[in-house]
Amino acid sequence: MIQNNKALTPKEIVVSLDKFIIGQGDAKRFVAVALRNRWRRQQVPQPLRDEIAPKNIIMIGPTGVGKTEIARRLAQLDRSPFLKVEATKFTEVGYVGRDVESMIRDLAELAIALVKEEEEEAVQLKAREMARERLLDLLVPPPPKSAEVDPLDPAASPTRAKFRVMLEEGRLDEREVEMDIEQAPPALPMMEVFSSGPMDDMGSSMKDMVSKLFPKKSERRKMAVQAALPLLEKQEAEKLIDMEKVTRLALQRVEQTGIIFLDEIDKITSRSGASSAGEVSREGVQRDLLPIVEGSTVATKHGMVKTDHILFIASGAFHVSKPSDLVPELQGRFPVRVELDALGEEEFYRILTEPENALIKQYVALLATEGVELEFAEDAIRAMARMAADVNESTENIGARRLHTILERLLEELSFAAPDMPGEKFVVTADYVKKQLADISEDQDLSRYIL
Repeated sequence: MIQNNKALTPKEIVVSLDKFIIGQGDAKRFVAVALRNRWRRQQVPQPLRDEIAPKNIIMIGPTGVGKTEIARRLAQLDRSPFLKVEATKFTEVGYVGRDVESMIRDLAELAIALVKEEEEEAVQLKAREMARERLLDLLVPPPPKSAEVDPLDPAASPTRAKFRVMLEEGRLDEREVEMDIEQAPPALPMMEVFSSGPMDDMGSSMKDMVSKLFPKKSERRKMAVQAALPLLEKQEAEKLIDMEKVTRLALQRVEQTGIIFLDEIDKITSRSGASSAGEVSREGVQRDLLPIVEGSTVATKHGMVKTDHILFIASGAFHVSKPSDLVPELQGRFPVRVELDALGEEEFYRILTEPENALIKQYVALLATEGVELEFAEDAIRAMARMAADVNESTENIGARRLHTILERLLEELSFAAPDMPGEKFVVTADYVKKQLADISEDQDLSRYIL
């Protein structure tokens, strides 16, 4: 079941997406409804609940307009296991390359890591307390077990009580302790051979076998209390976590709330009338994807995973092909199609300024770490937005990604000199933007490679 934010309405979901993504209202509405439908399905009584399939989505639009970001932010709203894969990475069964089932195995691994992190957060306070007691054992060896003394009783062990206070106040941070650190088993180079092909699961099984043959060893090491405490906390947290429960919850979350983002799905379409080997192979990948998207059971090393209720969001530019070039059966499994708008000067200006993670805010924060106060004049931001739109029109349209290259080029000199400018203020003006980028933006051949 959905664990968090299950009561978010479509309108609230769109508002949350608006904080990070500019425009693309139609796409936001469709994915918001898809997320809400998951919660609605959980409220439907059995057996009808199992019959309600997710309405998979195809996003159509050029690169850099927010397709991936919409899906990624959507997954974060309810901490859904989220995996982005490129459809071109897969090959038909029998060819060298990744098989389509590997994305379900990857999603399961991500879900286990996600649930384990949540469980660690739940036991953090207890693990921290246990870690502190272990650290005190290293600093003040406890009395023999035969002596009936409560180490937590200040009256019974005044020295330990004093050290506990000093530890909490941070006065022991630099004190060195000697403790055992677990070492990972040796990594065998040949394991990597199996990790990127249809034999993914065999590679995982062999790695497990190696870890059993070469169990973790402990190494005695001296370190400061400040560095030892996080390690001890992690060790204690792992002892408190039930990994069988984590695996069970993770696989359940994959089945009920998993999201797979299939990028570049237009690259595996077969153009009508074509019959080359490449076209046949692309159609073969579509045929292999079909049972996964329709709903099947995939074997992972952690157990079987049903894909019936995983939400698939596909995307592609569809410049050369169109969604109708997909095999009919696969088209039917993506009933929702939404076209994303190309971005222009006004959208670029808003992207630079409005989102919570706006690029300008990022650069201001980065240079603030050097003690430099960076400020962007209004006309400078307008000039950058206009330049990004112009370069996209005259060369390859890469959408909002153009802003990254423009800002990096614009602030290259300042970023290099920033360590020598603590306490200074630097204002980026429209004249400075023109001075730094005019030659490149005016030379189409040069801007094609630099911007």
